[in-house]
Amino acid sequence: MTYDRAKLAREIARDEGDKLKVYRCTAGKLSIGKGRNLEDVGISAEETRILGITKASAIAKGITQAQSDALFVNDIQRSEADLDRKLPWWRKLDPVRQRVLLNMCFNMGIGRAPDKARGIDGRGLLAFVNTLPKIERGDYAGAAAGMKASKWHDQVGARAVRLELMMATGKDAT
Repeated sequence: MTYDRAKLAREIARDEGDKLKVYRCTAGKLSIGKGRNLEDVGISAEETRILGITKASAIAKGITQAQSDALFVNDIQRSEADLDRKLPWWRKLDPVRQRVLLNMCFNMGIGRAPDKARGIDGRGLLAFVNTLPKIERGDYAGAAAGMKASKWHDQVGARAVRLELMMATGKDAT
């Protein structure tokens, strides 16, 4: 791991907030904690066993700070694993751009690429079918422009602006 995990956690926590009661995220999904999407991700059997919560209990009663923190660690680990599985080249990027992809994957999920022949719409990070190849080949200005032109940019606002600047420059954005 070459990126700064603590810095990534601070960036995502700033972008997501930390709500111990259920709320609707910018995409309209039921969420809790630091951006845990209860509709698409839910609460795993392992998390139920270790943390003593279920999706239903989280919706009904909320969660504790310790439970939110544990879900957050799991979500970062899941994002890393998703990137390793679907975009293994992400590990070759500089640490700042690694954090950009992790932040985006955390926010949207890895998703899937569109397949027009089969009538499948893209979603999540893999829907950035023009932007991801630009990142892989080092066209960071082009990648930042692709990020800016996306629906995601309009949904997440200041988060997108920061991540686009980080992608374009390879430097931290405040």
